[in-house]
Amino acid sequence: MKIFIKNMVCGRCISAVANIFDEFNIKISNISLGDVETDSEISEKHIESIENRLLETGFERIKDISQQLVDKIKNLIIIKIGKLDIDENFLLSKFLSPELNKDYSSLSKTFSQNENITVEQFFILQKIEKVKELLLYNEFNLTEIAGKLGYKSVQHLSSQFKTTTGFTPTEFKKLKVHNRKPLDKV
Repeated sequence: MKIFIKNMVCGRCISAVANIFDEFNIKISNISLGDVETDSEISEKHIESIENRLLETGFERIKDISQQLVDKIKNLIIIKIGKLDIDENFLLSKFLSPELNKDYSSLSKTFSQNENITVEQFFILQKIEKVKELLLYNEFNLTEIAGKLGYKSVQHLSSQFKTTTGFTPTEFKKLKVHNRKPLDKV
């Protein structure tokens, strides 16, 4: 039985979800970001208990097919940004379409209808959250961050950062409260 789960964005999420299924003594044959495949069917009673436990932990079962697709898109984007290897000529359409075997216009339309923002806006918001994280860690300077996240220049990154947050990257670093959002809440 395959169950789709919203808000799984990292390895720790996979571990947390696996623990939930383990609590109910349900054997998992495969687990990845966004879905769990069990060895056998699960009774409605157990499904309801699992759904409640998932909700308590910040996850949610996805029943709607279009929402499953949106969650896959989000996970792919979050993983791509997390790798810090976005080329400055990176095209979201050329990345997502082959990954999901669907036409980009269809993916984009489904995403927009379900999330009330475009997939491109979501991509930008995710990149800005990653910039915030990298700025706070002081691991890379702004030029390096721009290069790792596919910005053509530091000016482009700074402009997009200011438009999105209201602060320049330097102003953001000086703030006492950094207002970062969890990636699954962007």
